[in-house]
Amino acid sequence: MFSPYYAWARRGGPADPREHCALNIALYGPGVGRWTMTERGGRLVSVGPERLVIGPSALSWDGTTLTVTVDEIGMPLPVPRRVRGVVRITPRAITDHRVLLNADGRHRWWPIAPLAEVTVDLDRPALRWSGPGYLDMNQGDAPLAEGFRDWHWSRGPLRDGAAVLYGGTRRDGSRFDLGWRFGPDGQSTPLALPPPAHLRRSGWLIPRETRSEPGRPAALIRTLEDTPFYARSLVRMGLEGESVTAMHESLALDRFVSPVVQAMLPFRMPRRG
Repeated sequence: MFSPYYAWARRGGPADPREHCALNIALYGPGVGRWTMTERGGRLVSVGPERLVIGPSALSWDGTTLTVTVDEIGMPLPVPRRVRGVVRITPRAITDHRVLLNADGRHRWWPIAPLAEVTVDLDRPALRWSGPGYLDMNQGDAPLAEGFRDWHWSRGPLRDGAAVLYGGTRRDGSRFDLGWRFGPDGQSTPLALPPPAHLRRSGWLIPRETRSEPGRPAALIRTLEDTPFYARSLVRMGLEGESVTAMHESLALDRFVSPVVQAMLPFRMPRRG
């Protein structure tokens, strides 16, 4: 969805998205920081109902667990570092909660598993971890920048479930502000959205916003990813009477489509055709 090569290919007419596939891995922490997002062409991609192969990496579903086998080279240069191992994501429940994000239905979102158990078993770097996780999917019939100007998304665990907030500005200028609470069984109930809360802009001056209940001010804990068009952060907010630590993202699509940013992207996203 962020491929500059796909954007360039579309300038000549319709392009096959299977010619522009990548597995993005981001690790954060002292001594283990890695970023991989190498795009592969169609001859290196295999798609099946329960298995997706992208170059040397693959994702497979056995009915209960999504297994991600990773063998990638991290960027940026000049010191590429390998990421190799296995990540397993086991949903506690799979929700049927699907959302149309705009009126024409061309952009859709599915929080497949708002609550999941994740195990990470890597040998490059040497890293073992297990804990709570999340799995979702965006799907569309048009480039994101044709549907949206920006969005802000966050997901945080609650004592008995998880909360997801999703809001932004569509390309036609209309706003969407959505929020749900998901129970351990995957069932969703709408959240009464608390007031908007603005966070400090990123280093690239991307606006960051969320929502938080009165008396529980929102706070930025840490910026994990800071790019010209996208910021990933840990934030604290007040939801459902709880103090929630959430993963948060802000996306500025007008920035993404600018020629300067498009020219910068290949340095973080190389291609193997």
